[in-house]
Amino acid sequence: MSATVQELSKQKGISLLELADRSGLDLPKVRAIFLGRWTPSPAERTRIAAALDSSQEEIAWGHATPIQHIYGHGPG
Repeated sequence: MSATVQELSKQKGISLLELADRSGLDLPKVRAIFLGRWTPSPAERTRIAAALDSSQEEIAWGHATPIQHIYGHGPG
């Protein structure tokens, strides 16, 4: 079963700041991935998984929050 980045970080005792440092990604992007607001690219997934000492297959990468369209006229 896969776990979110946030769940794995908590299990392994890795803070958000430490995750950003270990992965080499900038803090705002890591925060968005951590909170499930950003689905990382394949390269970002590799870096996050390595920072968590996990395989990419162990991590649930999808959005945790629904995507809402703010602009546009919507259906109809």
